[in-house]
Amino acid sequence: MIIFLNIFLILLTVLLAWIIFVLIVFKREVDAVFDRDPAARNYLEVVLLYAGVQALVMHRIAHALYRAKVPFLPRWLAQVSRFLTGIEIHPAARIGEGLFIDHGMGVVIGETSVVGRNVTLYQGVTLGGTGKEKGKRHPNIGDNVVIGTGAKVLGNITIGENSYIGANAVVLRDVPANSTVVGVPGHITKQDGKKLDRLLDHVHVLDPLTQSLEELEERVKELEKKIKQ
Repeated sequence: MIIFLNIFLILLTVLLAWIIFVLIVFKREVDAVFDRDPAARNYLEVVLLYAGVQALVMHRIAHALYRAKVPFLPRWLAQVSRFLTGIEIHPAARIGEGLFIDHGMGVVIGETSVVGRNVTLYQGVTLGGTGKEKGKRHPNIGDNVVIGTGAKVLGNITIGENSYIGANAVVLRDVPANSTVVGVPGHITKQDGKKLDRLLDHVHVLDPLTQSLEELEERVKELEKKIKQ
């Protein structure tokens, strides 16, 4: 009985030490969860139950080992993280502070990706390449960018800061700062040239195709009125 009690106390101590470590070292990522996820209720839940936070912790460790040129172990940690969280981040990817991966299942961040500060990724996002090319082949994501559910950002392109990538968009070209991109392939729209709020509104993101159809419909209505007159 005493042996089991000692094992329990050791495990409890390790768990508490881990929680404190994450809260201190990954404070920006934990704060990002509370800032952008209304479902976040307490620090214990965020540290232990949020796959995005867990994947980032594992990535930071794997990335440090990768930069130290430790063989095999960084990729192994990345695969363990993928198995546990459903989020695949290559250990060579460079990720800034404050990344928030919401839900996260199916998120893929490629080897030469560079992610800025305070970026938000929703489930199913891919930051990938476009073929078998070598060298820099994954995207650069600027600060405060939001990438919606299922979006694909492919190739050595740059997404400017404060931009939005709409759900299921496929982006293959550079995107200027403060832009909104939707559609397949991605079309750029701007909302009055103003900096957009970081919380992605999937419902009210402007779709250029829909906008064009609405403008065409208005023109048809005007022509019909003129004909009747």
